[in-house]
Amino acid sequence: MTHTPTWSLQQVFDLYQLPLMDLLFKAQTIHRQHFNPNEIQASTLVNIQQGGCPEDCKWCAQSVHHNTKIEVYPLMKTDEVLHKAKQAKAMGASRVCLGAAWRKPTASQLGKVKEMIATIKSLDLEACVTLGQLSTEQAHELKDAGLDYYNHNLESSPEYFAEMTTTRNYEDRLRTIHNVQTAGLKTCCGGIVGMGESIEDQMTLLMNLANLSPQPKSVPINNLTSVVGTPLEHQNQKPIGDIAFIRLIAVARIMMPQSYIRLSCGRERLSDAAQALAFFAGGNSFFLGEKLLTVNNRDQVADKALLKSLGMQFDNQTAYIPTQVCVQHAE
Repeated sequence: MTHTPTWSLQQVFDLYQLPLMDLLFKAQTIHRQHFNPNEIQASTLVNIQQGGCPEDCKWCAQSVHHNTKIEVYPLMKTDEVLHKAKQAKAMGASRVCLGAAWRKPTASQLGKVKEMIATIKSLDLEACVTLGQLSTEQAHELKDAGLDYYNHNLESSPEYFAEMTTTRNYEDRLRTIHNVQTAGLKTCCGGIVGMGESIEDQMTLLMNLANLSPQPKSVPINNLTSVVGTPLEHQNQKPIGDIAFIRLIAVARIMMPQSYIRLSCGRERLSDAAQALAFFAGGNSFFLGEKLLTVNNRDQVADKALLKSLGMQFDNQTAYIPTQVCVQHAE
């Protein structure tokens, strides 16, 4: 097993504060050692049960504690998930992610999700789910059902996380991640920026993600999209800015060289040029589809046009072997 380095907060700050051109060069150099720089991994997120979440997270539209007026609907049928998975594959996605607004799944809910996983896998797609807290036994069940990834984000620093929610704590998050890793599942684990946190909170988030062992295979970086009715509904009036966001992507790439770094929520606010710079910084994954749970996503036609203009394409799930450059010396 590859040794995971232990990062200090000072080391993360030192990277973040590098001159931007030096930071980007370092990130792109590391990126090319592990990934094809001209490929993007695409996932599609399916909200299989919306609303009614008992948690009080200040950013979330699905919390019962907030008056967001979203449509609440019960668990999808498996054939609906099959239909959406087929659409996702046709768009170019290599992974389908299923999300449910639960604190933790019941045995009955888990059984239905396992049927959905089998449906996704039958299409030769990767499967990821996010269902809240998991026990070790539940994680093993999902692994046996063919699940590839489990998503459970750290969200922010422990200190700022405590300001954003009172119904769960950071140790709960870490416990579920440990249970998922113990079962042999790949982890999808990232966080949210732009919630009003400090730069130190952002650096602490990246440090804690990079110090997980093993490191997350997929790291979604969400740039908050404020939802009316939540306590953070006016937060987008104070965005963190494109350059600051791109710095975070570059630092994440350097610290987690073998992880997919995903541009997630808030990507629709980035210009084509800013997205291209984020790809250069090491971002190599994003979501396809109209919605990211309850908020809008970037138009898929625009996505394909952007990738074409950059000479990039969706990944084909094959291993990338970095090109070895041979230099012949003159006799």
